Amino acid sequence: MALEIERRFLLKNDNWKEFINKKIFIEQGYLSKRLDGWIIRVRLTGKNSKIALKKHIKGFTNIEFEYSIPRGDAETIMSNLSNTIKKDRYFLEIEKKSWIIDCFKENNHPLEIAEIELSNEDEDLIIPSFISKEITGLTHYSNFNLANNPFSEWKEENI
Repeated sequence: MALEIERRFLLKNDNWKEFINKKIFIEQGYLSKRLDGWIIRVRLTGKNSKIALKKHIKGFTNIEFEYSIPRGDAETIMSNLSNTIKKDRYFLEIEKKSWIIDCFKENNHPLEIAEIELSNEDEDLIIPSFISKEITGLTHYSNFNLANNPFSEWKEENI
């Protein structure tokens, strides 16, 4: 079983940009979300294409299975989906920890979210100065929700 232990945050400034060591463009779409909590996602990044099965299990831990699929298959699936997101993903190294910053495009612009994967939920974490509010567990900020309910359409009370 593949566990993903992740915390997510909003940003308060652009100071993170000095730590960038890599950037990729991601397009992903959602095939479904089942009543039992499983989400099925297709993701295109560069020449890579993957399908993932993901489910929240507790705290900020998810089960995630991700598999490579042929690019043509992924493009066909994506062309038949209406609930997609696009984002630039930046990889950072701060205090010997790997962070990512997702800068959303189109209807989710100007939303920017920082994420860090941890080895366990109790791991100590030094919060960088560019971090604002923690949004771990706030489902309206999930990528699945953003694909179905874009940030640009949110009312002020959701932000």
